[in-house]
Amino acid sequence: MNQLFDRFYRRIGVALGLLILSFTLQAQTPYLKLVAEDTRQPIENANYAYGSKQGISSIDGEISFVYQEDVPLIISHIQYGKLSFTPEEVAEAMKKQVLELSPKSHNLQPVTFLSIHPEAGEQEKMTFRIQDKLAHDAGQVLEQFSAISSIRKSGAYGFDPVLRGFKYDQLNLVIDGTQSATAGCPNRMDPASSQIPLNMIVQAEVLKGPHSLRYGSAFGGTINFKSAPSHFSEQAKLGGRLGSSFETNGSISRSEALVGLSNKAVDLRLFGALSTGDDYTDGDGLSVPARFYRTNFGGKFGFKLSQTQQLHLLVSNNYAKDVDFPALPMDLRKDDTWLLNLGHEALFYKGKLSSWNTTLYATWVDHLMDNFDKEITPRMVDASTAAKTNNAGGRTELRFDLNNDWFFVGTDMRYEKAEGTRERNLLMGPMKGQAMLDNVWQDASIRKNGLFAEYHHQGQGYHLVFSGRLELNHAEAGNPDEKFAKNYSDMSSDLLNPSFSLGGTKTISEHFSMGLWLGSAQRSGGLAERYINFLPIGVDPYEMLGNPELKAETNNQADLVFNYKTDQTAIDLNLFASFVNNYISSEIREDLQPRMSSSPGVRQFVNRDKARLTGFEFSWRQLLTRHWQQVATLAYTHGENTTTDEALPEIPPMEFRYRLVGKFADEKLRTELSYRHSFEQNRIATTYGETKTPAFDLVDLKVSYLLFNRLQATAAVQNLFDKAYYEHLARSVRNAEIRPIYSPGRSFNFSLSYQF
Repeated sequence: MNQLFDRFYRRIGVALGLLILSFTLQAQTPYLKLVAEDTRQPIENANYAYGSKQGISSIDGEISFVYQEDVPLIISHIQYGKLSFTPEEVAEAMKKQVLELSPKSHNLQPVTFLSIHPEAGEQEKMTFRIQDKLAHDAGQVLEQFSAISSIRKSGAYGFDPVLRGFKYDQLNLVIDGTQSATAGCPNRMDPASSQIPLNMIVQAEVLKGPHSLRYGSAFGGTINFKSAPSHFSEQAKLGGRLGSSFETNGSISRSEALVGLSNKAVDLRLFGALSTGDDYTDGDGLSVPARFYRTNFGGKFGFKLSQTQQLHLLVSNNYAKDVDFPALPMDLRKDDTWLLNLGHEALFYKGKLSSWNTTLYATWVDHLMDNFDKEITPRMVDASTAAKTNNAGGRTELRFDLNNDWFFVGTDMRYEKAEGTRERNLLMGPMKGQAMLDNVWQDASIRKNGLFAEYHHQGQGYHLVFSGRLELNHAEAGNPDEKFAKNYSDMSSDLLNPSFSLGGTKTISEHFSMGLWLGSAQRSGGLAERYINFLPIGVDPYEMLGNPELKAETNNQADLVFNYKTDQTAIDLNLFASFVNNYISSEIREDLQPRMSSSPGVRQFVNRDKARLTGFEFSWRQLLTRHWQQVATLAYTHGENTTTDEALPEIPPMEFRYRLVGKFADEKLRTELSYRHSFEQNRIATTYGETKTPAFDLVDLKVSYLLFNRLQATAAVQNLFDKAYYEHLARSVRNAEIRPIYSPGRSFNFSLSYQF
């Protein structure tokens, strides 16, 4: 009998406890803070549904609702998927007022992230990247990645990214997974990276290899610049930032500003930037032409159509003028680019469908270059080229969440067109006084229609991903040049390019995991490779002849990834091997005469049988003490044309980097010592005029301090020991003396940024 009473009292006690807990939770206006399980950072813009209430987490990751028994909580987020929590889990989380979410994403692939800068309203001490948001060229910002170098034809502008030896159209460079720009200049004075509005970019995502095919034809990799998401607030909120910097070597002045106004339905942001620079001196004290002028302005506007739907509009204008390109036969006189991006996002709480994202975009580039400021002896011709390119397209993608699986499926279209005319006014010879017009781009266009899918399976201790893409590529010349066309039987082509990737990550122990990724991607030649009309756009001064009959090249690549991580140490090793069939290269045509007498001959784009690229990236991050952290990286790529047994051109050398970072005074004071060693590059393509590049060492120092949580001051010394050096991918100035473009000598940099 006593046992029966004991059981009865225990049940009554449990019931009373649950009843008290229920009344306690209902009597408050409770909230939960959503945080990432791995980083403990708040998760904003997460949609939630609790009973009849729906909402979006704040910038601090907070959601609020009145607790109810037997009501589950549903969370939906693009990175974390659709998650459902039982009433018991909700009650337990509300005791701690924290709910941890584990990411469901494709980030387990060979991928690297770089935070560009915080958004208005965030604590700036979290990043200390004032130079990034003030930078005028995203290509230079990307060099912070150990696997990325840049082709340099100017000392301060138009840095063209090279990832693991892949470059130009072998890389897929996009904004928010969709938008891109086509260089108007045949010599790529204005590569797509130079058109990125860094004022509104918060993260650069580098997806290495042909393993993520959602954002386009990822032949050698994808570089995705993510813009700042919209922030909505219950009350009207005004915020913004101002920043300015100055570099002594080259008198480089940069300023940028952003102002934003938001409420519960609208988020409006306007931004602008101005950057100017002049000639700088290298480590030998010699002057290098590096004049440039660049402005950027625009806005991003977010509209909350409902609790589950948002509309975004990004408008940006980039304008550059009077930019020196000492390694090219012309300088940039004007480059005027407009970018327009309209996106719609819808989230769903019921069923397997989680989200539906659609984007439409357009890009217009108006480019003018000439040789009027070039010192040429003897000056035989005055030349100028006016060119225009247009990009337009769209993308729509659905995400579905199952129990342990999720997948993306969608379609996209990208259209690019280029037109332009080079005008040559002859100053000497029997044709003196005559003008000649060259049809540079032949009004060429390429249209790509794609279908893609990516499937994720999460198992016990492993994660598998399959990614596939099928793309129809149509190319044609709207105004073919007669002398060009006589070299080919067909000026248009239709090619079907399949791509796929399969890989995954396996957790071996608490601290160690490894992944294997196998991918095969096929891409057709770009506009320059197919239709450029007798212009010197390569490594050497040979004029290049496009080839509309090029076969699509195929990259078969494997990545083996090892990760070791503890609370104090993170070690990553990525080994890769890439085997390219029908590699697009070029060969000299002895039977063709160049248009300009200054060119030694003509090269024609052709398919080579095979090429091979192998290498690795290694990184080691370690917390030495509470205040000190060190980061070491080592990267190397070995490229070879296996048909000719010669090194591939424009392959960067092995490079070692080391950073020692100190954080003090509640992370308001940050110091950084950087060391970089670039090894000698003696594997060169002599048939392209490449020469060996000597090794060099660089040391930089930087200190930043955050005042009043609003004003940040930074002082830095670049190239502390005034080293005279040049990058292997720096083009040479071809005048009386062939000399590469040397990088700047010692420079003192000062910057201020204020956030309100």
